[in-house]
Amino acid sequence: MFSWLKRETKTEEVVENVLGELKKIYRSKLLPLEEHYNFHDFHSPKLEDSDFDAKPMILLVGQYSTGKTTFIRYLLERDFPGIRIGPEPTTDRFIAVMYDDKEGMIPGNALVVDPKKQFRPLEKYGNAFLNRFQCSHVPSPVLRAISIVDTPGILSGEKQRVDRGYDFTGVLEWFAERVDRIILLFDAHKLDISDEFRRSIEALRGHDDKIRIVLNKADMIDHQQLMRVYGALMWSLGKVLQTPEVARVYIGSFWDQPLRYDVNRRLFEDEEQDLFRDLQSLPRNAALRKLNDLIKRARLAKVHAYLISELRKEMPQMFGKDSKKKELIKNLGTIYDRVCREHQVSIGDLPDIKKMQEVLANQDFTKFHSLKMPLLEVVDRMLAVDIARLMSMIPQEEMQLVSEPLVKGTYTLRGRYLFAMQ
Repeated sequence: MFSWLKRETKTEEVVENVLGELKKIYRSKLLPLEEHYNFHDFHSPKLEDSDFDAKPMILLVGQYSTGKTTFIRYLLERDFPGIRIGPEPTTDRFIAVMYDDKEGMIPGNALVVDPKKQFRPLEKYGNAFLNRFQCSHVPSPVLRAISIVDTPGILSGEKQRVDRGYDFTGVLEWFAERVDRIILLFDAHKLDISDEFRRSIEALRGHDDKIRIVLNKADMIDHQQLMRVYGALMWSLGKVLQTPEVARVYIGSFWDQPLRYDVNRRLFEDEEQDLFRDLQSLPRNAALRKLNDLIKRARLAKVHAYLISELRKEMPQMFGKDSKKKELIKNLGTIYDRVCREHQVSIGDLPDIKKMQEVLANQDFTKFHSLKMPLLEVVDRMLAVDIARLMSMIPQEEMQLVSEPLVKGTYTLRGRYLFAMQ
């Protein structure tokens, strides 16, 4: 079905060349700045080679029984180890579905010590999480180009959130930073957004360009009800996403069963084709996405250096260090304003102030460093020269691929589009 996800040899060469250069640039130019100002303690762990080499990943997020696991089976056209599907909350763990010649399953504790996988930083979330994390290996052609992460069904109520035993939204944030697509699934029969789902969506902020929204099980209602449901979903999303733009919502039923209401078949097929074309672009744009993420990381690292050096400058030399630390954390907004004014930084580039205050409470301000301009100048040159050079390597390949027909031989089977690459 998804043989269009096979990556062309030329594309692989360009991607490997760009990613190889990115590794060198990161280690030699950005990593020294991160280490000097303890960036990894505040924001994101150090990037390893496996982070650059990883295939594009798709993260599925949604409340229970919205069809996340069925969506994966629909893509793969087969079951995978650990699959459980039902109307009740069945998936209670994070499952990374990845390619391997042999079908099998790796538990979380073994997975985070595998140097070939990019999951090592997840060990900080403890055994409560690792016991609910696994990798399912499947010899599927689709997984040669992408990996898919299934997540536990999101419940409602404070009790379910506490009973997880680990930082659920923290894990989502970690994945959101590293995946290429985040698919939010909604059931056409239950559009209510629970408190935990709202927190989960808020944890994805800053990655709006990766989010795609799917209204699933749309064939279970007629066209008049579908119109009302679509309007209600857009209203709910507007309150949660808090963006002026209207979110793109894909409407369909992503499973291999016949449509219950056939009147919207053409709409579902067109929407499905649009979504799969979007997923089709992921392997081709893998290098560009990693380049974009490194630029975002570099900007955040620079802002972090300004903040840390400003806090260090405010600390007294001898007495009253603890009281001054509490005062600085309480008035962190004033420090933010000063950094924006003195270094011409956009307020949107600064980290969330509440999270920053929480992390700062456990830090020793006397170990912070003052501003070291040579480190910042190296990063500025990296963004102006090295990144620009790598950017010039990518569009040439993009133009060549756009000039070729992307999809050939489209036909329908039980309402599904099947694609075959030329």
